[in-house]
Amino acid sequence: MSTRDDPYKNRYLIAIAVTLAAVLELVDTSIVNVAIPHMMGTLGATLDEIAWVSTSYIIANVIVIPMSSWLSAYFGRQRYLTGSIAIFVIASFFCGAATSLWGLVFWRVLQGLGGGALLSTAQTTLFEAFPPHERGIGQAIFGMGVMVGPTIGPTLGGFIVDAYAWPWIFYINVPLGLIAGVMVWTYVKDAAHQVRATSVDVLGIVLLTLTVGSLQWMLERGERYDWFESRFVTTLAVTSVVAGILLVWRELTIEEPVIDFRVLKSRQLAPGVAFAAFLGLALYGSVFVLPVFLQSLHGYTAQQTGMVILPGAIASAVTMGVMGRAGAKIDARPLIVIGALLFLAAMYLLSQLTLDAGQGQMFWPLILRGVGLGLLFVPLTGASMAGLPMEKLGQGTGMFNLMRQLGGSLGIAIMATMLSHQTKVDKALLTEHVGSYDPATMERLGGLTRGLMARGFDPVTAKMQALTVLDRQIGAQASVMAFSRIYLISSTLLVCALPLLLLWRTGRSVPLKMDAH
Repeated sequence: MSTRDDPYKNRYLIAIAVTLAAVLELVDTSIVNVAIPHMMGTLGATLDEIAWVSTSYIIANVIVIPMSSWLSAYFGRQRYLTGSIAIFVIASFFCGAATSLWGLVFWRVLQGLGGGALLSTAQTTLFEAFPPHERGIGQAIFGMGVMVGPTIGPTLGGFIVDAYAWPWIFYINVPLGLIAGVMVWTYVKDAAHQVRATSVDVLGIVLLTLTVGSLQWMLERGERYDWFESRFVTTLAVTSVVAGILLVWRELTIEEPVIDFRVLKSRQLAPGVAFAAFLGLALYGSVFVLPVFLQSLHGYTAQQTGMVILPGAIASAVTMGVMGRAGAKIDARPLIVIGALLFLAAMYLLSQLTLDAGQGQMFWPLILRGVGLGLLFVPLTGASMAGLPMEKLGQGTGMFNLMRQLGGSLGIAIMATMLSHQTKVDKALLTEHVGSYDPATMERLGGLTRGLMARGFDPVTAKMQALTVLDRQIGAQASVMAFSRIYLISSTLLVCALPLLLLWRTGRSVPLKMDAH
């Protein structure tokens, strides 16, 4: 076959284009968090109000992800993917130019709607851009973006905010997005097997929006409103459940559904999607917890935190690169088991960290975590899609990415709630052992008082300040204990999901085929 006739000749250019678009989308989920204090000052918003800048983007994202396959079929992949990048780029520019909070939130919603296509559509495109024996390479390139994107977000955001101003965290998307858009339009073509959708399931779209939007909103804001103690959170939960039931019924009874739940009849996809939810829970939960630990207890800046986490992200990317070349020849199940156990080992080592821990003590646990995640992602994706007909691939990747995203949101919500609750419990337990009858406490309090008096405080003020310092130290120790438990819980949940792999018919990335029907 000549190069001219080779349908895979532009596969690496396609991989660069769609992965760049996916990385931009993922970076924007975390880069904003660094700039929140600056936004509050510029826009005159409270912390509760400014949280909508992040929440609105994520809700819009998760609504579009499961619809991506249908939208791609309706508009054509080339136009849909290019159009989504264009919406993302235009919205990014206006996010940076926003002069009011709700103006910024409006453009963040549009940015999220544009960005939602850039995950599952990009992943589907990569499956088809590479020949069957090289599909692992395409997924490895995509996986590098998925893992590295959220990690570099805070680091990049910290640098941009310090060097320029917060609008530039959005403006930076414009030139990079234009490059990705031009490359996608030039090299990505509509799938040969894709059957164009001819109808619009308006009711399905409404039910999907209510189901996923309410669930994501509940997960994002539940901890702030004390979960089911709040009538608002309870209403969101009920809305999500009722709309979800109606959505499944609706989509199983029409010819052109927005989400084709029938793909879950696949013995490969259903367990893979369930495991992806646990992977998202463990990954995003640990990604959320570690920066909080470093910044709140060790006083690290966002940039310093990013530099601590970056070696692990690089280790993950390198491991995925190896898996991309070798993964198709190896059964995915033992690789996933080893990856999960490495993740467990890494979380155990992180759970042993104290307030005195330095960067050196975090290096190897994070390298272990990176290698573990690298062993998980590519084999899991390949085996989950094994044997799925090509025309169902978009629905499969959409379901996979949706569950990973929702699992991640659930993980963050659980970890945030547990962190707050467990810190209070541990502080109460520690306080029981701290009293006027405890010699160690009195000695510590006396030492703090004398030190403050030596700095010029009078005896009464020095004692009051010493009590405040002691209370802060107890709180810090309680936080360390809470973090330790959360590290172990996140990894244990992932290991507990391993029996799902027994449901697979094969652990191999079987080449995809056309549906005989």
